[in-house]
Amino acid sequence: MDLQHLNVKLYIEDFQQVDLAALVPVFHRWIQEQNREELLIDVADYRHVFAGPGVVLVGHEANYSVDNCDNRLGIRYNRKAILGGTNQDRFRQALRAALIACQRLESDQALAGRIRFNRQDIELSINDRLLAPSAPETYDALKPQLQGFFQELFGGNAHSMKHNSDPRCLFSVQVSSVKPFGPDQLLANISP
Repeated sequence: MDLQHLNVKLYIEDFQQVDLAALVPVFHRWIQEQNREELLIDVADYRHVFAGPGVVLVGHEANYSVDNCDNRLGIRYNRKAILGGTNQDRFRQALRAALIACQRLESDQALAGRIRFNRQDIELSINDRLLAPSAPETYDALKPQLQGFFQELFGGNAHSMKHNSDPRCLFSVQVSSVKPFGPDQLLANISP
């Protein structure tokens, strides 16, 4: 299975402290700076949508959003453009992009340290229902690749992986590490 269109979501620790309105000028600054690998284009504000997409930074290759889908606030990296390499390479690229965005938001002076991400719980999903339907067969086929990737990511530390088997949803897995990780540890584990 040649996986494309990966989504990665990392959750915010204390979401009551987060004012999504403050993200709009931050994301506009990211567009002005253009210091990402992807071309960033626009910002869409969906804060009015209950349990929705929140604030979206629209890019050519990928979107970044701080969303509240499933009533869990976090940053989502949504890869849209085709990417070469293996599935493991694409897992690494998507997670690396999400982790770097986490670091940027956590260190942004305009946000004054109000956003902190939990690097123990990660959602990985595939935005391609035809290639990867949310079915037990898909999970069985991808489980060895996912286990290998998360073993590498968490440095061999114990973790659990749970498939969301709801056929109405995108194929996704929730992964939780027993050990907490600092801001740079996960990036170091998946860096080339």
